[in-house]
Amino acid sequence: MIIKGNAYLLCVFMKLSPTDFKTIVKSTPLVSIDLIVRNSEGSVLLGKRINRPAQGFWFVPGGRVLKDESFDYAFKRLIKEELGLNSVESKFKGIYQHFYDDNFSEDAFTTHYLVLAYEITFNGDLVLLPRQQHSIYQWFSEKELIESERVHEHSKWYMQENKQADSSLHNKCH
Repeated sequence: MIIKGNAYLLCVFMKLSPTDFKTIVKSTPLVSIDLIVRNSEGSVLLGKRINRPAQGFWFVPGGRVLKDESFDYAFKRLIKEELGLNSVESKFKGIYQHFYDDNFSEDAFTTHYLVLAYEITFNGDLVLLPRQQHSIYQWFSEKELIESERVHEHSKWYMQENKQADSSLHNKCH
C-alpha cells in the first residue's frame, strides 16, 4: 500500500506473523533479489550466512521482495540494508531458481526462491557491512568461489553457464 500526502510518500509493507510466513514459505515460491557484488579488481563479495536456509555457507548478499513493495523500492531497500548504498548502477544477470531442503524455521519443509540476479560494483569497507544475515564478509576470486566447498552452489551458479531458471528453454532446438 502506498499512501500519498503533502509532498511525501509513505510506503507500508505487509508484516507477516511467523505462522503466516511459514504457511507462505511452505506453499509458494518467494521472490528475491541477489546482488553479485564485485570490487574494482573483479573479486566477488560473499558473506557467511547466519540464518537458514544456506546457514554456514558463503553466499551473495540479497533478500526478499516484500508484499506490496515495488521492485524498484525493494532493490533500493536491499542495497541500503545489505551494503549501506543509496544508489548503484546494476546489470541484470538473469532469473534463477533456488531450492532448499530446509527453511527459516525448525519445521520440516522446503524453501523455493525465484531470484532476480543483478551485478553491481562496491568498493566500501567490509567492516561496516551489517551482520543480520552474514557473520563475516570476504572477497573471493571467481576461481576461489567456484572451487570452495564452503561457498553455496547457488552463489556459484552466478559464475557458471546455463544455470538460469530458463536455460533449458534456450538450449532446445526450435
